[in-house]
Amino acid sequence: MASMSIKEIGDKLTLAGRLKIRPVCVYGSDTVPETAVPMNHISSCVARSILNLAVYPKLPPIYISEDTLEGCCGGGQAWFGFHGFAPHIKYFVSTGTKEFRKGASEYLRANPDIAEQNIKSVGKITPPGKYLVIRACSDLVDEDPGIRSVLCFGLGEQIRNMCALVHYRVVDPFHAIIVPQGASCASFVTYAAGMAERAPKDAVVLGPCDPTGNSWFLEDHLSMAIPIKIARQMADDLKESFIVKRPHIAYPEKRMKIKAKSLLR
Repeated sequence: MASMSIKEIGDKLTLAGRLKIRPVCVYGSDTVPETAVPMNHISSCVARSILNLAVYPKLPPIYISEDTLEGCCGGGQAWFGFHGFAPHIKYFVSTGTKEFRKGASEYLRANPDIAEQNIKSVGKITPPGKYLVIRACSDLVDEDPGIRSVLCFGLGEQIRNMCALVHYRVVDPFHAIIVPQGASCASFVTYAAGMAERAPKDAVVLGPCDPTGNSWFLEDHLSMAIPIKIARQMADDLKESFIVKRPHIAYPEKRMKIKAKSLLR
C-alpha cells in the first residue's frame, strides 16, 4: 500500500466514487512547483480557486504563500495559517457591530462569544510549508512531495459510497467522518491536512458547511477531504469492498421510485 503513487490513489478514489471531477491533493513546499500559479490569479476566494482547479483539467497547480496574499480574502489567509483572525471576525460572522462595515453580519453564529470560542477551539493553524500547494493527483505519477490530504468533490450518492468505503475498516462508527464548522477553505484543506492544532488527525472531513460559498459551489455536490493515510487505505481496500464486489448495490442501474399513492390503503 505504501508504494502506491499519488496518481494511483487519485485514480482509485475516482473509480470508487465514479467521480466526474478530478481529485486534488495538498502539500507544503519550500519551492514553487514548475508551472504553478498563485491562487489569487484565479480568484480572491482561495476555496473557489481550489474548486476551479479540480473542475478544469487545463489549470496548472496553484499555491499561496506570504508573498502572494495580496488580493486573497482575509478569511482564507487566516484559515491557511498565514495570519491570525482579525478581531472583528467574531462580530462579522455573528450579529455584527456598528464599528465594522456599518453592522454587516453573516449571522452564522448566535453571538460573538460563540464565534470567538469556535475560533479558539480550532487552535493554532500552521501552514505545511513556505508554500501551500494544491495540485491534481494525476500530476504525481512517480513522486510524493509529502502529500497531506486528498480532496474530492462528488454528488450525494458518490460521497455516500466513499463514506462507506472509509468505514470498511473502521471499528468506531462515530468519529471517522466529521462535518465541522468553518469556512469552505477549512473544509477543503485546513482540517484534513493536519494544519489545525486541535482538529482530529484521523478524520475525513465533509463539507462545505459555509453557506456564504453557495453562490459559487456546486449545489448538488459535497466536498470530501481525506487525510493521506486514510486515502491510501481506501484505495487499497477498494478491490475487496462492496464497490467492486457488489457494484449493482453501490450504483444500481434500476431504482425504486417512491410513490405516495401506493402507500395509502
